[in-house]
Parts: sequence; structure tokens; C-alpha cells
Amino acid sequence: MNYPKDFNKLIEFFKSLPGIGEKNAERLAFSTFEMDIEKLESFAKTVNSIKNTIKKCSICGNISDDDICSICNDDLRNKNLICVVEDYKSVYSFEKSGIYNGTYHVLGGLISPIDNVSPDDLNIFSLCNRVKQLKDCEVIIALTSSIDGEMTMLYLKKVLSDSNVKVTRLSYGVPLGMNLKYMDVLSLNKALEDRREIQD
Repeated sequence: MNYPKDFNKLIEFFKSLPGIGEKNAERLAFSTFEMDIEKLESFAKTVNSIKNTIKKCSICGNISDDDICSICNDDLRNKNLICVVEDYKSVYSFEKSGIYNGTYHVLGGLISPIDNVSPDDLNIFSLCNRVKQLKDCEVIIALTSSIDGEMTMLYLKKVLSDSNVKVTRLSYGVPLGMNLKYMDVLSLNKALEDRREIQD
């Protein structure tokens, strides 16, 4: 389609987003073009400032407006229960379930030799420091059921073995290769309720 140059550029930007194909990118571009100027300026300002206003929580690594996220700041949360997840998207999957009342720790990925991702590239050192400061702590490892996920889980179990901490994993009801952020709420609840301790 012979769209104007800047319109084509906008379509290409939308297409670069995950899950957005050609037709959806065109729809989004038209919707953007049809916004009134005030709404469009507000939209552009938000997109432009997001990298400066959104930061990672200094405790868990989740995205936040402040240095410490609202979950870590919540005194009603069980601070001795830490759910370790791959990314911040998984945090919001658990939050939607409404069953979990502990805190989180976002690794920022999985150990993957093929992709040159080592333990040093992930948010693991701060997790070890967190659990050392807690008493009767349980760490729930809630990672994607894949080769990289299993490798990361075993590594975490090893580095946490010197700490006085119980390490558990989600139940095996999680389908192999299933990304947690795409699981339905009921399945995620069941996997969390039926978690089990990781054996050496």
C-alpha cells in the first residue's frame, strides 16, 4: 500500500512490537492519526518519557515509579515468601490471580549458554543477599518449564543451598514450554497451591 512516508514509518514502528502484524499495525496507525491533538501529544509525551520515569525496584527488580515498588513497600505482604520469576510480565500474571500475598524477585531472563546469558547477567546476587536477611524464608521458583528454565532453577537451588531457606517450585501441572505470563488464572493458582520442595 502506497501510504505517505511518515505513515509508513508509523506502521513499521507498530509492526516491531510483539504480536502486531501488518493489519493491526495499520489499524493502530490510523487510530493514532485520528486522535485529537491534545490526546496525541499526551500519548507521545508518555512514550517519550517512559524510560526516564519507570525504573526497576531496588529490592526485587520489578518495574516501578519509585526506587521501591508498591509490592515491596506493602506491609501486608509476607516478606518471607519470595516468588522468583523470569520477568516483570510474570509478576502481573500472579497479581491477577489474587491468591499470592508474598513478594517477588525478577531475574531479568534465564540462564542460556546458547544465547550467552550467564548467571552473572541475571539478578541473582541480590536474591542471595535478600534471603540472608530473612528468617524462615521460602523461595518459590516460578520459571518457564523449558531447558533454560530448568537450568536456571537448578542453579538457584545450588546457590541458595548455603542459606537457611526452603526452595520450592510450581507443581508439574504447568505444561512443558508454557510461558507463565500466558497461563490462565485457575491453572496458575493450582500450580502455586500445589508447589513442592525441590529435591537435591
